[in-house]
Amino acid sequence: MQLPSLRTFDEAAVGQARAHLDDLTKPPGSLGKLEDLAAWWCGATGYPAKVPARARLYTFAGDHGVTAEGVSPYPSAVTVQMVRNFLAGGAAVNVFARHHDVEIGVVDIGVAGDLAGATDTSFARFYDRRVRAGTGNMVRELAMTRAEAEAAVNVGISLALEAAAEGVAILGAGEMGIGNTTSAAAGLAAVAAMPGKLTAGRGTGVDDAGLARKVVAIDAAIARHDPRRDDGLGILSAVGGLEIAAIAGLCIGGAAAGVPVILDGFISTAGGLMASVLAPSSVPFFAVSHRSAENAHWGMCRYLRKEALHDLDMKLGEGTGAVLGIDSVRLAAKLLGEMATFSSAGVSGRH
Repeated sequence: MQLPSLRTFDEAAVGQARAHLDDLTKPPGSLGKLEDLAAWWCGATGYPAKVPARARLYTFAGDHGVTAEGVSPYPSAVTVQMVRNFLAGGAAVNVFARHHDVEIGVVDIGVAGDLAGATDTSFARFYDRRVRAGTGNMVRELAMTRAEAEAAVNVGISLALEAAAEGVAILGAGEMGIGNTTSAAAGLAAVAAMPGKLTAGRGTGVDDAGLARKVVAIDAAIARHDPRRDDGLGILSAVGGLEIAAIAGLCIGGAAAGVPVILDGFISTAGGLMASVLAPSSVPFFAVSHRSAENAHWGMCRYLRKEALHDLDMKLGEGTGAVLGIDSVRLAAKLLGEMATFSSAGVSGRH
């Protein structure tokens, strides 16, 4: 697959930011993760820090054939219904985005149901980028062809580049798709060589029997397709989700355009995981907004060597956590630009 050239993460800018942070009127390191976030932001976008005024969240929607294995308590019809809810402004992510001044783009990347009449609204912009109407049942067949996986990745790349051209300075990645925790868990199982019992979680609330079915489905799909750990398109083709592939592309496109991406929770981070396989140099340009209550999210974060910014016991998805992460980046950048230094404030520093 032909990928765009990626930018180089600026470690010198990280050092400049950390030196400035240590000169601000506070004990060194006293703002904790916000200081790390400010330094990371400078590494990704340059020093002095620029506050990202315009932010956009893409919520990618796609359905999953693996729901036929009884891995979700909700029917696939919910995916279509929630896309319409996003466009009507009634979802949790709409509330978050309004509060934090973040644009929303709702992307049909692989919805199986009918979205006739879906269009831009005052609450969200609608993108019809459907690659196929849901994935295949990965237990019985490939989730998608390699060509379809590549097409979905390219959708994410193109959206990141389009956003950069429109003046967007920071991106968020959210998702909606019944069954996608199973696909995300299978992706982690493939990349990290972990069994399904360590990667499967309760998702939207499956009972013990449903959780057992998820474990069986993940192990069966990995055994059937045997994807290589270093073959990102192969993993996506075998067990992936179209929304996960598109998020991987968004991470890669963001790294190419110099527009960092804030991931949401478990499924969104699975997109970052796939980006790490497809384009390892993209990893420094994305961050994980919060630690999901989905139990295996720790494994993804550990594999990516990422520490989540927040831990609020959330597992909704949609991009809710990503919006909080974007707001934290804005705050971190403002600290660099607006706080006084010891010398400028006439405050005595450490001896």
